[in-house]
This record gives sequence, structure tokens and C-alpha cells, in this order.
Amino acid sequence: MMPLSFADLGQVNTIKKIGGKSETKKFLESLGFVPGGEVSIISKQGGNVIVNVKDSRIAIGEDMARKIMV
Repeated sequence: MMPLSFADLGQVNTIKKIGGKSETKKFLESLGFVPGGEVSIISKQGGNVIVNVKDSRIAIGEDMARKIMV
């Protein structure tokens, strides 16, 4: 298990766990980051990570990406 921020570009990963405070978990779950779901990194730029989750492209900060374990 590793943080999403360490995953390779384009590789499809399965979300194992969401860390952080309960508000952070709820926020990420509302965006589609749920355990068992699939996520892939499209690009990393300037501390932001653009990911593909549930057929949507979402930009999150690298600190948020560290809370998503794959």
C-alpha cells in the first residue's frame, strides 16, 4: 500500500483506504474516492495531481493525494 501521490502516471490503481480527518474523508468520498474504486493519475504539475476517478477528471493537491492509499 502506498499514497496515490507515489503512483505511476497512467497506471490504474485500486483505492485501499482514505486517511485524514473525517471532514477530509467525506470531501474525498463526495468526489468519488471510495475504497475499492479505481483511480489513475493523468498528470502531476506544480504540486497538483490530476486524476481520473469514476470517469471524471479531478485536480487535487498533492497533500490530498497523500491521504489516498492505493
